[in-house]
Formats: sequence, structure tokens, C-alpha cells
Amino acid sequence: MKIPIYQVDAFSETAFSGNPAAVCPLDSWLDDTILQNIAAENNLSETAFLVSKNSSIEIRWFTPVTEVELCGHATLASAHVLFQHHDFPGEKIIFQSRHSGHLTVTKRDATLELNFPVDHLEPALPPEGLIAAIGKKPLEIWKGKKDYLLFYGSQEDIEELKPDFNALKKVHARGIMATAAGYECDFVSRFFAPAVGVNEDPVTGSAHTSLTPFWAHRLNQLSFEAVQLSKRGGFLKCQLSGDRVLISGQAKTYLIGDIFID
Repeated sequence: MKIPIYQVDAFSETAFSGNPAAVCPLDSWLDDTILQNIAAENNLSETAFLVSKNSSIEIRWFTPVTEVELCGHATLASAHVLFQHHDFPGEKIIFQSRHSGHLTVTKRDATLELNFPVDHLEPALPPEGLIAAIGKKPLEIWKGKKDYLLFYGSQEDIEELKPDFNALKKVHARGIMATAAGYECDFVSRFFAPAVGVNEDPVTGSAHTSLTPFWAHRLNQLSFEAVQLSKRGGFLKCQLSGDRVLISGQAKTYLIGDIFID
């Protein structure tokens, strides 16, 4: 069996920055064990698998250790592969996901725009072990569907975080995002998800379905420029549109190859 694979740096216009994702177009769905083994072998934060069905593209996302319900950067990377390397017609791709419904990606010149559902947040108490594991007490704690949002007073607070990943892995949450107002952008963030095999994600599109409505209420505006302060870094443009979030960025192909499975 030969499976095509593309590695794409998402939320970046150049290689070696943004968030790398693998994209594997398939003729039909393989056994989940094979998909998970491929993702583990790729050892990237996400591998996206695609199957064309009628007028939409079915999409699934796997970290090295588990399948997840939503991933922004690997969806951006998937759209980039279809537009750039598979001559996908038109300007809009409709992805059908198992848990997050229809997700559209629209090509706008050199930029790709994700259309994702809002993640509604509620004030929350910290789960057991969170504050000790993250290493710095936040000003506020909020909880979405799967993740916690920690609000801090300054960009320096975000930059200086040094979580204990072994301890953070035991906290009952898919991921932990930390955010503060930015000096050269509207807000900055970092995202930690050791529970699903990703200690720190370089750029997390799905986190901005929480961050965008959070900052919309705090700053009384709908459009934002955001920076994720990981080592690789990433730049996103976000807009709140009713119960949807529009997340825009660029992508760059790094690698094209084939996977061989006996």
C-alpha cells in the first residue's frame, strides 16, 4: 500500500516556522489502528487524513497518541494541499468532520480562511493540579468544551511560563491555553496539550475558537491580529462572526512523499 504524504508549515508564509502538519489523502478510510500508527510515525502534533465523498471532503485528525475532534492548523494544511497540489476547483472547500460538523476553508489570494464553530466559555475553578503544573497563577480561568483558558496580566507572563508537562498531563483537559494582551498585536497565547501527546503546540487554530470570543467581549471588537508565542511562532487573523470564528493564515509546503505499508 502506498499513501501520499505532504508536510506543510501552517500559519506561516515560509518554511521552518508556523505549525507543521502531515496531510494524507486516501481513496477510502483505513482501519483506525493504521491511521494512528501513521500519525505516531510522523510524530507531528497532527496528521490529517482526507477522503473525498460527493461534494465534500471527509477529514480526521490524529496526534501521535489519539484522535482529536478539531484541529485548525491541519485543516489549513489540508486545504493548502488540495488547492496547491490537487487542483481543487473553485475558491471554497467543505470539510466534513465527525465531531465538529461542516468546516469550510476559503481561498482569498495567498491567504486561507477557516470557518469554525465558536467554543463557548464559562468561568471555572481550576481543576486539581493545574496551577502548580502551569507554574503561575492566572487572573481568571475559563473553560470551553475541552480546554481551559488562563488569562494573565501581561505578555511577559505568557513568555515566562515553564509548565511541568508531566504534572500538566494529569490535569483533566485536552489542552490549556494561556493568553494576555499583546504589545504588537491584539493578543498573544500559548497552548499546552501533553494529555494528547503535544507538550506545546506551535500554532493552534482550534484554540482561537475560544480566544476570539473571549477577546471580543474584553476589547469590544470583532477582528483581531494574534500571535502564538511558541518557539516557532505563528501569526493569525481572527474574526468573530455570530457563532462562527473566521481564522486566516498562510501555509507553505515543506515535503512531498509516499508512505509504504505492507
